[in-house]
Amino acid sequence: MSKFVFTSESVSEGHPDKVCDAISDAIVDGFIAQDPESHVACETLATKGTVVVSGEVRSNGSVDVEKLVKKTLSEIGYNNEEYGMDHENVKVISMLHEQSSEIAQGVDEGTGLHEEQGAGDQGLMFGYACNETPELMPLPIHLAHRLVERLTELRKDGTIPWLRPDGKSQVSVAYENGKPVSIAKVVIATQHNNMLDKYGDEKAEHDFVESEVIEKVIKPVLDECGLPYEESFIVNGTGRFVFGGPEADTGLTGRKIIVDTYGGYAPHGGGAFSGKDPSKVDRSAAYMARYIAKNIVAADLAEKCEVQFSYSIGVAEPTSFYVKTFGTSELSDEALTEIAGSVFPLKPGGIISHLKLKYPRYRPTAANGHFGREDELFSWEKTDMVDILKSAVAERN
Repeated sequence: MSKFVFTSESVSEGHPDKVCDAISDAIVDGFIAQDPESHVACETLATKGTVVVSGEVRSNGSVDVEKLVKKTLSEIGYNNEEYGMDHENVKVISMLHEQSSEIAQGVDEGTGLHEEQGAGDQGLMFGYACNETPELMPLPIHLAHRLVERLTELRKDGTIPWLRPDGKSQVSVAYENGKPVSIAKVVIATQHNNMLDKYGDEKAEHDFVESEVIEKVIKPVLDECGLPYEESFIVNGTGRFVFGGPEADTGLTGRKIIVDTYGGYAPHGGGAFSGKDPSKVDRSAAYMARYIAKNIVAADLAEKCEVQFSYSIGVAEPTSFYVKTFGTSELSDEALTEIAGSVFPLKPGGIISHLKLKYPRYRPTAANGHFGREDELFSWEKTDMVDILKSAVAERN
């Protein structure tokens, strides 16, 4: 019998890196809303009292960067300097400039060396799905997301009014023979108000925070998953977490790529998603890879599925593509690769069209993961290709 414990983490929408992802994606949405053909590569840095937005844009639209930054900060909950940033008083520096014409000619249809729309850059992308959860995601990252999601929900609806925006979760799941059997450990770090006046000392304050987080955040999420769990919880392991946000920890776009995907349970090609329009295959092809893997698992063609793409800048056809099922399919990996390649679009233009990626939908992806989400905006999470896949398999047989 094979036994192991696997751990994934997530971070809340108020984590400084996620703040930057949210700002970058809000800017992408702002341009695409006005001009669906916009090309955006936007990076954000957030530090003490200051947000810097930089990158390349080619668009017929325009965005008031300062207004959008402040709006995003306000939505997250950074409206007080004590929390780590005040959206009204933050200094915003915008350094967006025009996209390189040499990149443009490789991305635009009918320009450059090739007629078709090419990939916006070279690179490799992975997608993954498994039957551990109804959303067809690995259980550790699924639970980690649900924990920080609940922290945010209870903060914003006033159930736990002393919570502040910054936070993290970590979940360790015990596996036997490749199947999750129990929850071994849960870690939560959550920013909170200074409550020393009320509780007298840091230990009493921590005991209160720990008790409330366990009863109102951790246990409800674990109870819903249905697996047994050890009450081995760590809440604010340093003892206190009042000083947080961008003032305590500088944030950058694209620094939480494992949180954004599968929590380390599957490979990652290295390219971040946030701040990029869909011509960047780092984003669009990773979404298509997830879409292919999820539909294969949803069609009961495999219990787990990994998909990889690679591309060359300016070239439409992938330089490689494979489907791998780790021995959980009755079909060979070669057969599934051939079938998937025949029914799913693999070129950037086809991917963008099929998944309807030239519409504002990116700001909501900036927290709680890009995958495993039940939301109409997440078109790559649909399982609308199941019947087509089954038909293709039947025809092959």
